[in-house]
Amino acid sequence: MEFKEFNLNPGVEAGVAAAGFVTPTPIQTKAIPSVMNGRDIMGLAQTGTGKTAVFALPILHRLMQGKRGHVRALIIAPTRELAEQIHDAITSLGKKTPMRSVTVYGGVNINTQIKKLNQGPEIVVACPGRLLDHMNRGTIDLKRVEVLVIDEADQMFDMGFLPDIRRILKHLPTQRQTLLFSATMPDEIHSLAKDILKDPMTIKAGETAPAETVSHAHYPVAQHLKTAFLLKLLSHINSQSVLVFTRTKHRAKRLGEQLTRAGFNSTSLQGNLSQGRRQAALDGFRNGKFHVLVATDIAARGIDVCQISHVINYDMPNTTDAYIHRIGRTGRADHSGDAFTLITRDDNQMVNAIDRVMGSKVERRTLTGFDYNAPAPAKYMQAAPISGRHGATGMFGFKRTKHMAKGRVGVAPR
Repeated sequence: MEFKEFNLNPGVEAGVAAAGFVTPTPIQTKAIPSVMNGRDIMGLAQTGTGKTAVFALPILHRLMQGKRGHVRALIIAPTRELAEQIHDAITSLGKKTPMRSVTVYGGVNINTQIKKLNQGPEIVVACPGRLLDHMNRGTIDLKRVEVLVIDEADQMFDMGFLPDIRRILKHLPTQRQTLLFSATMPDEIHSLAKDILKDPMTIKAGETAPAETVSHAHYPVAQHLKTAFLLKLLSHINSQSVLVFTRTKHRAKRLGEQLTRAGFNSTSLQGNLSQGRRQAALDGFRNGKFHVLVATDIAARGIDVCQISHVINYDMPNTTDAYIHRIGRTGRADHSGDAFTLITRDDNQMVNAIDRVMGSKVERRTLTGFDYNAPAPAKYMQAAPISGRHGATGMFGFKRTKHMAKGRVGVAPR
């Protein structure tokens, strides 16, 4: 099947062709016709499945008919990065149409957003908090919204946004099309979907189990040795792009700083950054300026980098769904990838759960030359600079050894 078979508006179809899209992904093939027919959608979709086009193309197609100059489609996203990513996709796909999209999120000047809203855009991509600010100020009119999209609903819940979502819903027309997407389905999201969707079509796409293109390994290590272990592990990875996950934004910031002091081209992505610094971190990771990005689950939403070679769980995720979602960042677009997890005794329950999801016990590995018996320091360990990096050969300036080549030290065997 090709995109032209959807019979999209000629202007929208021209945007698709200009973007170089020919063959739709499975979720696009399954869902776009139903969305174009006005059906409500409950989408269980992982990152990288192409779900943005599932709602972007039908919205553009629909808005080509009817009056312009007011908000007709509202897309709610949990993070600024994801909001910008969605906006960019709509702008690209709709560049052959007169439709206008604006983003609304915190951390930037609200007056600039007010000016753009006063120009009468048809599509608004918003984060809940700033959207409520505009609603309270009376600077946005949602009375004529025809399509509502709630993207990454599980992260909305994790970030405490569900009460805000329900407040927003009270100001929207009851007669509308609603599309809800979530990578996982906790009870709270299931309840929200039941309340706001009418006779929805349920679509499921992406991996419900880890992709076959990803190799997995667990590295047992004491909690106080994690940072030293990560430094050693990174020194043995011959890679151009590594995504490291932590549980908290404070740890992401601290770990990013420690890696930088140790000589790695690294940065962190976490909620305390200004929008400019967040964007600089993302852009630097995409273009190769930074080889290592440390992030939390929430901050990582919106990262669209196809060739991440390694995902490293510095902290164990809380659920198997979260594990699958994290490691789905690598092994994409026919590329192979590695997923490494640092595990402690406190992680036994999740380790066993991951083994069950994988269908077999994930390989446990040790790192040659690492001192597993080092005592816990009096203060949190500070990363010391690693010598020898300037004259070596790998991405981090370390020579590969014969042990690495055989897959015994941090490199998954193929």
